[in-house]
Amino acid sequence: MASFNALAVEKITLWPTILFLRGQDLCQYQDAYGQTRNESTIQATNHLKELLYAGVDSNAAVGILMAVDGLIDKNRALATAGQGMDITLEASLKAGIDAISQGIKPENTRLEFANNIPVLDFINALKQNKRFDTPDMQQMSRVKGFAWGTYSYAPTCKGDLLVTIHVVLPRGETASFIGQGRPENVMSIIAKKMVQHFQRTSFPTLIPIGDKFIVLVGAPGTSINIAPTPRIAEDACNAIKARLPTEKEYEYLSILGDWNGGISLGHKMWALASNHVMSPDTRNPSPVRHPEDVNYQEVNFFCVR
Repeated sequence: MASFNALAVEKITLWPTILFLRGQDLCQYQDAYGQTRNESTIQATNHLKELLYAGVDSNAAVGILMAVDGLIDKNRALATAGQGMDITLEASLKAGIDAISQGIKPENTRLEFANNIPVLDFINALKQNKRFDTPDMQQMSRVKGFAWGTYSYAPTCKGDLLVTIHVVLPRGETASFIGQGRPENVMSIIAKKMVQHFQRTSFPTLIPIGDKFIVLVGAPGTSINIAPTPRIAEDACNAIKARLPTEKEYEYLSILGDWNGGISLGHKMWALASNHVMSPDTRNPSPVRHPEDVNYQEVNFFCVR
């Protein structure tokens, strides 16, 4: 059983601090280049005409336009001058991952952040309004990767952020995620993408069913594939010295779900041996059907041993 746990719930332990780089302000870029020089001139002229029609002196009208532009620039500078956006993004990402992972057994969660520091050191760091991110060998021995990101103000100029997160794993593997939204919401979008990517069942995976184990080996060339007929799917599994799952195996793996080591059936057709189809949406009298019963639809499949 120990070997099963090691295979099924391999943790992806990331360095606790996510370093963010601030990118180009795309809002300011959009302001500067979103219109041609001629369009910008026409817009400014129209504003000036409106003020003159309202009876404002020409010199005063120019001053008003300049004052309004200056006020907009000042407010934007104040909004972006404060530090701490990176801390907000890091904290909300971790909170988002925890929230989405609530439906997963704790022992089966894959994404985690290393945090082996003494509690007193952590509290003292918080009191000084800073992170505790001093590396030590105890932490480094657990870390299997780190995440870094970028953020910039989105070209919509409505307070949205454009955020990217890049996860670097051993042997050079990387995974990247992108999201756009308000600062308080954008990391929830990315957190969902990260959990879906890292928590989904990987192949091969060892799964206990009753008093035996099966290994999910995937389909030739990929994890889950599609075949025109269940017979072709069965031949593909035989070619890699594996077999199609049985009806009971399909059902149990679907109960486990995509995030707990299984594979959800959803509303798809699945290949069974002996040219049969597993049809989850037609369970009366049985989900096991002949291909003609489901209009010879193509079938999804993966192989097991």
